[in-house]
Amino acid sequence: MSIQPYLVKLALRLAAGLEKLPPASLEKHRTFILSQQQPDGGFSGREEGSDLYYTGFAVRSLGILGGLKKQTCLDLSRFLRQFNIENLSTIDLLSWLYSALIIQASGGEDLLSAAPDNWNTQVAQNLERLRTSDGGYAKSEQGALGSTYHSFLVVLIYQMIGLEIPATNDLIQFIYDRQRDDGGFVEISPMKRSGTNPTAAAVAILLILNAMDNELKDDVRDFLAHVKSSEGGFQANTRIPFADGLSTFTGLLTAQDLDLDFTSLTDRVTLLKFMTDWLEFPTGGFRGASWDEQADVEYTFYGLGVLALLST
Repeated sequence: MSIQPYLVKLALRLAAGLEKLPPASLEKHRTFILSQQQPDGGFSGREEGSDLYYTGFAVRSLGILGGLKKQTCLDLSRFLRQFNIENLSTIDLLSWLYSALIIQASGGEDLLSAAPDNWNTQVAQNLERLRTSDGGYAKSEQGALGSTYHSFLVVLIYQMIGLEIPATNDLIQFIYDRQRDDGGFVEISPMKRSGTNPTAAAVAILLILNAMDNELKDDVRDFLAHVKSSEGGFQANTRIPFADGLSTFTGLLTAQDLDLDFTSLTDRVTLLKFMTDWLEFPTGGFRGASWDEQADVEYTFYGLGVLALLST
C-alpha cells in the first residue's frame, strides 16, 4: 500500500516527541528494556522466557528511543526465525511483522526474503477465517462475536502486508454498532459500558478507513471526559477508580488524533506528574498503575508514549 502504516506513523510521531526530552532521562529506560532481552534474542514480560508479544513492545520502545543496535538486531533475528508466521495468532503475527520491519529498517536482515511470493495472500486468507457475521474479526476461528481490539489488530496487519481490507463497509458498520450511549465503544456486542481502550481501537479503525465524523468526535470527547482521573490520567472505564498507563496512553492518543480540546480533558502538569511520580521507576521502566510493583516492557512503551505525546 502507498499509505504509510498506522504503526509506522505513530512510531515516527513518538520518536519526534522523545527527541525533545533530555537524553539522560531516557537512557535509563533503554537500559531497562535491554535488560529484558533473553539469551535466545527475544524479550520477556513478567514471567521468565521470551515472548513475541513483549518482544514486539520492546522493539517498539527501542525504535522510538533512537533505534536498534546491530547486535540487538542480530539477536532478535535469531529469535524471530524460529516462528512460522502462518501459524501465529493475530497479536503474535503483528508483533512478528512489526519487529521484522524495524530490524530491516535498522540495517538488519530481511526476514521475509525467503518467503514465497504469495506469503501475504496466505496471511490474508488466514485472517479472513477470523471474520464473523457481525462484520468484525474474532480472536480465534471459534469466536462467534467480533472483537473491537482484534479487528484493530487485523486492520494493522493488512497495512503491514500491503493488502486492502475486504468488505470495509461491513467493518465500519461493525464499529458503529459497538458504540454506546456514553459516547464510547465496547469490546464485544453484549457489553453495555464503554472502555477507554476499545474506544481508542474503534477510533483508530474509523480514522484509517476515513469513516470518522464530527458527531462521533463529540461523542468520544464526552466519553473521555467521564474517564479522566483526578490523578491526571485516564481510567479504563467509569467503574475503575484509578488511572493506568495503558488507558492514559490510548486516551491521550485518541484525544490528539481527533484534535480534541486537551485542556478540557486533563491538565498537562498533573498528567506529567502522574507519569513521573507514580508510574516511572527512577532506575528505568514504567509500571502499569500506582499500585503496581513491577515495570515491564509493555507499560514502558506506554509510559514513553505518554511522555512523547505530552512533549509535542
